[in-house]
Amino acid sequence: MRKTTRFVSLMLVLFMLALVLPGCSSKADSDYKYIKDKGTLVIGITQYPPMNFYDKDGNLTGFDTELAEIVCEKLGLKAEFIEINWDSKEVELNSKNIDCIWNGMCITEERKQNMSISIPYMKNEQAIVVRAEREAEILANVDGLILTAEAGSTGEGKALGTIPDDGTEDVSAKEFFANCEYVPADSMAKALMEVKSGTADMAIVDAVLAYYNVGPGTDFEDLVANTDNNFGAQQFGIAFRKGSDMTGKVNEILRKLLDDGTVAEIAARYGLEDSLL
Repeated sequence: MRKTTRFVSLMLVLFMLALVLPGCSSKADSDYKYIKDKGTLVIGITQYPPMNFYDKDGNLTGFDTELAEIVCEKLGLKAEFIEINWDSKEVELNSKNIDCIWNGMCITEERKQNMSISIPYMKNEQAIVVRAEREAEILANVDGLILTAEAGSTGEGKALGTIPDDGTEDVSAKEFFANCEYVPADSMAKALMEVKSGTADMAIVDAVLAYYNVGPGTDFEDLVANTDNNFGAQQFGIAFRKGSDMTGKVNEILRKLLDDGTVAEIAARYGLEDSLL
């Protein structure tokens, strides 16, 4: 009888532990709690005007910078921005060197599988950037020419075919650039510099960046951006660690900021009104 009573008692204890421990584990694994406890959201960025960049006074600014700061304020967090190598963004995120990627990041199926991504908030496409005097020549035939793009970018993925066509394109970038020599760059800004200097014939970069940074009145006034080929439609999102409960917290605030016009106000300061979803 005594053995039976002990057995029943043991089973009751194990049953209670089974109920309690999952809750403890869930709380311990909360990305939101981890970030909230340290009080800072560490945001991985690259130099990407108009999303994240330094102004003439050396202050970090840009559409994504401003939006991130507002969201962090509403979450009771401090926004800390750290420059990363874009090609290593997922490694930085999973190692907790950063807590999110908020830097004009295109949402792709592969990225959705590897990270937790927010609701989309801006549209984008890929642009070919060339020297103005060579635009007609290059677009007529790119075979044998040197193409550059940021390593790990959507432009690189579309050109190399690692990001598959999805039916939104008129022209397949993989097929269009099939006979080019491809040379990766450390950033989109450096890709533009390669075209400006003549070490690359063309770059494929985000149109949001291209139209803001090239043409009259810019540092790349001798370059032009062209999207006539329509290599496909993209949308920007914010990336967190896979399974992170921060995504839902940010989505809730982001929806409110989209509805009350705050996002539109920020976009207007950077000429991005037409890019909003």
